[in-house]
Amino acid sequence: MAAICLCGANAMGADGLITIPSAFEPKETIDRLEADVKARGMTVFARIDHGAGAAQAGLSLRPTELLIFGNAKGGTPLMQSGQSIGIDLPLKALAWKDADGKTWLSYNEPAWIAKRHGVESRSPATTDAMAALLSALAAKATRP
Repeated sequence: MAAICLCGANAMGADGLITIPSAFEPKETIDRLEADVKARGMTVFARIDHGAGAAQAGLSLRPTELLIFGNAKGGTPLMQSGQSIGIDLPLKALAWKDADGKTWLSYNEPAWIAKRHGVESRSPATTDAMAALLSALAAKATRP
């Protein structure tokens, strides 16, 4: 399991995964995130309920939901720097419940995505803007 570093409300783990606690169940966390994403004019491409998928396969999985969303104006500049970054876009956020019953929201840090594809020096303004957006979305989705 990846290490989770929580330093304040927003933290970057060694693998570029930001994980923050949510005051809500995973479904409500994703409901709140989806509403805010749409309110900001972004596109929701998919919502995946991994728990329901596991149940259909006769398996158990604690509540786990994924939202895939984005905006071409935000993501295209990164892909213009390096098209392989398209494997990590659109953006994704995962709400999940741990073994202790606590809900978390996880997403990839945009600077880590840029570094992964070797375009970090060509895209700091874009990744900074994405990071600020994701932080704001996550805060609104996870806090009362």
